[in-house]
Amino acid sequence: MNAPFREPLARFSKAVTDRKNIKLGIEKITKESPEYWGLYNLITDEQCEIALKLEKRKPKTFEQIAALCPEYTKEELQKQLDEMSYNGVIEWNYENEKHEKQYVLPMYVPGSAEFGNMNHKVLEEHPEAGAFFERMSRIPLEGLTHMVPMGGAGVGMHVIPVEKAIDMKGEAINLEKISYWLDYYEGKYAASPCSCRRSRKTFEQGCADDPEGWCIAIGDMADYVVETQKDGRYITKEEALEIFKQAEDNGFVHQITNIDGEHKIFAICNCNVNVCYALRTSQLFNTPNMSRSAYVAHVDKDNCVACGRCVEVCPSGAATLGQKLCKKDGSEVLYPKMPLPTEKAWSQDMWTEDYRDINRINTHKTGTAPCKTACPAHIPVQGYLKMAAQGRYEEALALIKKYNPLPAVCGYVCNRRCEDACTRGTIDQALAIDEVKKFVAVRDLKAETRYIPEKVIPKIGGGFDEKVAIIGAGPAGISCAYYLALKGYKPTLFDKNKKPGGMVTYGIPSFVMEKDVVEAEVDVLRELGVDIRLGVEVGKDITLKQLREQGYKAFYIAIGCQGGRGVNVPGEDAEGVIKGVDILHAVIDDESYKLNGDTVVIGGGNVAIDVSRTAIRCGSPKVTQVSLETRDIMPALPEEIEIAESEGIELRGGWGPKEILTENGKVKGIIFKKCTQVKDADGRFNPQYDENETMEIACSNVILSVGQATIWGDLLKDDAVEFKGPAPVADKVTFQTTVPDIFVGGDMFYGPRFAIDAIACGREGAESIHRFVQPHSSLTIGRDPNFFIELDKDDILVRDYDHVGRQQPGFKNTDGKLTFRDTKLVFTEEQVKKETSRCLSCGASIVDPNKCVGCGLCTTRCEFDAIKLTRDNPDASTMRTAEEKLKYILPNGAKQFFSRPFVKKTPKETAWLPKEDDKK
Repeated sequence: MNAPFREPLARFSKAVTDRKNIKLGIEKITKESPEYWGLYNLITDEQCEIALKLEKRKPKTFEQIAALCPEYTKEELQKQLDEMSYNGVIEWNYENEKHEKQYVLPMYVPGSAEFGNMNHKVLEEHPEAGAFFERMSRIPLEGLTHMVPMGGAGVGMHVIPVEKAIDMKGEAINLEKISYWLDYYEGKYAASPCSCRRSRKTFEQGCADDPEGWCIAIGDMADYVVETQKDGRYITKEEALEIFKQAEDNGFVHQITNIDGEHKIFAICNCNVNVCYALRTSQLFNTPNMSRSAYVAHVDKDNCVACGRCVEVCPSGAATLGQKLCKKDGSEVLYPKMPLPTEKAWSQDMWTEDYRDINRINTHKTGTAPCKTACPAHIPVQGYLKMAAQGRYEEALALIKKYNPLPAVCGYVCNRRCEDACTRGTIDQALAIDEVKKFVAVRDLKAETRYIPEKVIPKIGGGFDEKVAIIGAGPAGISCAYYLALKGYKPTLFDKNKKPGGMVTYGIPSFVMEKDVVEAEVDVLRELGVDIRLGVEVGKDITLKQLREQGYKAFYIAIGCQGGRGVNVPGEDAEGVIKGVDILHAVIDDESYKLNGDTVVIGGGNVAIDVSRTAIRCGSPKVTQVSLETRDIMPALPEEIEIAESEGIELRGGWGPKEILTENGKVKGIIFKKCTQVKDADGRFNPQYDENETMEIACSNVILSVGQATIWGDLLKDDAVEFKGPAPVADKVTFQTTVPDIFVGGDMFYGPRFAIDAIACGREGAESIHRFVQPHSSLTIGRDPNFFIELDKDDILVRDYDHVGRQQPGFKNTDGKLTFRDTKLVFTEEQVKKETSRCLSCGASIVDPNKCVGCGLCTTRCEFDAIKLTRDNPDASTMRTAEEKLKYILPNGAKQFFSRPFVKKTPKETAWLPKEDDKK
């Protein structure tokens, strides 16, 4: 900025730019113009003069250029042309009758702005080229996109659908197929880096994909990206097809260049909407018709099961979750469509700057299936129930494991919020969702039927090398390791215990869930390449500092709440007072553990029930469980309470401990005081007591099951992680702490919850760590917001339903003897058929055709033949040259102006999202 103004560069910039105000002389090129500073270090004044003689997009052979530049020797001129080609300022091809090499001064976009980002050496030395590409792919289009007709009229890029989605349709034309273009260019292909991915990284907005190899240059462009060191490499047709398949698996959109008419393209790109500038053009300005394919996705609601996989992959936010059931008056829910420039006057208030986040919204404001909404991991319950109903058990397991790496564990210990929310519960009884899931998931316990998911890696040619340490092999840590492994990492999972599983191993008795269940599901992690190191306590046996020295780039700490809390009453330190988690742990390691004398268990949750049932199996002749809550409001599940009572455990509610009585340092009884209130008017835990009304129980053992706490040890001794109370301070979206490479999750972060909460948390932790260890990536942009709302169960019409009652699992006959073995039976196949027939199939995906760009990715996710592409917009496949654009854009703008009706301005489409004040 302090150097003298370069007039040749200004003239060159004006000649190449497409900015209207510059072209018309309304605005001049200055030092602040991106056209100027973006190329300042990539082209000399002498090269500017040569390039101006080339003229934009008018190919010339070397001899023709030499005739225009007599001041240079041929050797000097060749050197200048080679340097400009290396820096991406000019390109070359052989597209003439004599097949002579000819040089071309390209447009900025698509053109030299991309090329300047493809050579990593150039970009590392001149990172401003990244911002230059961003500016040139936006500013010239800000006042133009709404007037561009379908097909793009020679502007930008053009979406080309997943070929599998259209290959059975005779209506498809050649240029709509990737295979046509691969055949057209007869084997000349090169895998080259994605300029958008590289550009975004220069200003910390990378998407964490490895940029290499996603852009397939074809024809002469393949030679150009290889020979001018744009990090390209020649590939075969088979390799190209493999890259396209991998792109589809990752949810990347295929796009072709759209500036040379219907007989020429120079690249097929695989674009991530979180970084892609071509997709940004239509998404930010809400003008998808500009770059869309000829196809539109349509949902067959009868087949749709609201699994949401189409929603998750849709780059444009066109697919969202809604409902299948009619409203109470028999009408269907009407879903709004995004207005288009053909329908209303366009202005900046219709833009969506945060489209990368907005497009990820999962559910319409009117809601969707309550089961998926209520589940913390948002497992597609309706989807796997339908698969189970059809006998597609392996596919059902695969669907579950996309969202939950421990389905069998959750089949035994989940608190079943999906069932609490089930719409069927408003008619008779909720579906036995958890029992069906258990039936499906037990396949994972057998090696011959175990499902090992395929990895989906956002990198060509293998996985990621960055080392990640996960500390704590409970559900959160297992989940984090699982999802990192699926992305191509080989994380190391540390745990101080002898067995993996954390509290689902050491806090769940075997008579609730046998430990081989955890071991079998953890074996899947080993198959995926996770290094599991048991009996290693980080902070004691090895430190975080030492792990960093070994090359670990990030840490996920999920050590859970493995310690029990006290009750702070006299006598608490007596012999015979035990923490509930300690006895559970001890019995897991040694089922011969004995309790002598009567036992009082303090607590009212599911863990306290497990403790009571454990105590009676350990030989205690009488077990009394005392809780603050009366039986009707105990936090334990009703069926858990009934089982405990059936085993002879006495429950007494409404009492809190006052004093533990001792004799010779040993427990001899306990005194309780009457609890008059557990929570205050605001629902906060605030117990109140009547100290004058007491109850005494004689006993030899008092087991405290009133909460859990984290035992940190020296884990964070040398790291300045900030704490608020007992929990580390961390971002609620990314789970990153005040020490950037440390992430946290699970019970030790938000307090004791359930396994499914930890599993959901671990998945988010894996996403954050993936983004963190890939340099210059955003931890937040374009994340799945997990925004789910359940439909209004008071405004639905259920015309007919199966009257089969809820199925109940059987039990093994033990002749009335208590055992440490699990006696609950898994559903039979017949029971599964009956139970799944009870599903009301509440939800369905909805597609807004005004948003759909016709990429077809949704069809690659649907396993129910519920979403298909149809060729609704054949004009979208009309390709023009860039030189023709105004001939089509201006008339289309005029046509829109005169034909569209007057439409009063509507609130922005996202206005219904909860505001901060609403959340408070």
